[in-house]
Amino acid sequence: MDYLSPENKDFKKTLVALFLGSFIMYADLYSTQPVIAVIAAQFHVPPAAASLTLSAATGALAIGLLFVSFTSGMFNRKKIMMIALLSSALLTVAVGFIHYLPLLIAVRFVQGALLAGYPSIAMAYVNEEFDKRCLGYVIGIYVSGNSLGGLTGRLIVGTFSDVFSWNAAIGILGGLNLIMCILFVAMLPKSRHFDSKKASLKRTTVGFIENIESPPLILIYCLGFILMGGFVTVYNYIGIPLMEAPYNLSQTVVGFIFIIFLVGTFSSTWMGRLSDHTSRSGVITLCLLLMIGGLVTTMSAPLFLKIIGLALFTFGFFGGHSVASSWVGILANRREKAQSSSLYLLFYYVGSSVVGSVGGLFLQSFGWAGVVSAVSFICAIGVVLSFSVHRMVMVGEIHHHRHHQHGIAGQHI
Repeated sequence: MDYLSPENKDFKKTLVALFLGSFIMYADLYSTQPVIAVIAAQFHVPPAAASLTLSAATGALAIGLLFVSFTSGMFNRKKIMMIALLSSALLTVAVGFIHYLPLLIAVRFVQGALLAGYPSIAMAYVNEEFDKRCLGYVIGIYVSGNSLGGLTGRLIVGTFSDVFSWNAAIGILGGLNLIMCILFVAMLPKSRHFDSKKASLKRTTVGFIENIESPPLILIYCLGFILMGGFVTVYNYIGIPLMEAPYNLSQTVVGFIFIIFLVGTFSSTWMGRLSDHTSRSGVITLCLLLMIGGLVTTMSAPLFLKIIGLALFTFGFFGGHSVASSWVGILANRREKAQSSSLYLLFYYVGSSVVGSVGGLFLQSFGWAGVVSAVSFICAIGVVLSFSVHRMVMVGEIHHHRHHQHGIAGQHI
């Protein structure tokens, strides 16, 4: 059977479905992020404690992804994604009726665990169903759904929380996502290249070992940790200094700052396409340097410079994540692509939970400068990791070429 390519009639429909799924997931997952300051004030807790409403979800997602990595070959791809998105949307509606912080954190934990059924399966679906020549572009479209979903969810919650309450705002978001779930199910074709396998502890364990014993893959997983950890930390806490003097912005205005995510919609697709034709390491390094430059710019006092800095930072993040995601699919063993995708996302969301929570301590102790310093430092580590992956891949290709040439010479002898 042919793989999906721009010439195929189902190509655009499948892209739209994957975009919608990505949109739903990220709108739900980060629904409490724009109101962390409001939750902290309502429940009389510090921002780092209020951020647990996000960290609990991303932490549970990371744990769930580990489970998915061992079971992804057993079940129908489309059904798993459908169940994950539908259950998440229903729980987002339920959050609209919760007024007790420990229960809110618990529900968000369950929601994160259920959402684990979408991202790695979607990435595996892309790697299995699409032509390899357009993989960077397709992943870029998928990641652009992340940025638009995150943007729309934050705008809805940030705006309606001022008009009604943060609970009602999140409940409204859940209702919209339920409608999009129906569209997702209707538009996504069934897998044509997925061969369902019976559970085999031996096969799964061997695949897991292959994925964690590959030095280039491990370093890309660590890049995911750095990218997402830094990104979530910045957006978890940027609203706090902006709602204080001298800016004194309202919750609605802070919510509209997330419109900056639109640059991610462009950068994920553009950087993904660029990486199809040039060095992936070079593109990721450029993205990380843009993140650092953007962070330093946010230290400026004028509000417009802070916004420009956030835009640069966001542009770099979405581009870097898009390229790193597709790189995992290219380097992974074809039989265990879902598992390698799960492991990448496991590191990615552990970064969100760990760095996102620790970032609150830096804010508490050193102010916004502490957040900027911590995230810039890990981004600099990311640059080193990116060059290291490139070098390992190049050395591996040279060895493979020499081995192939040696085999041909032996045949001639």
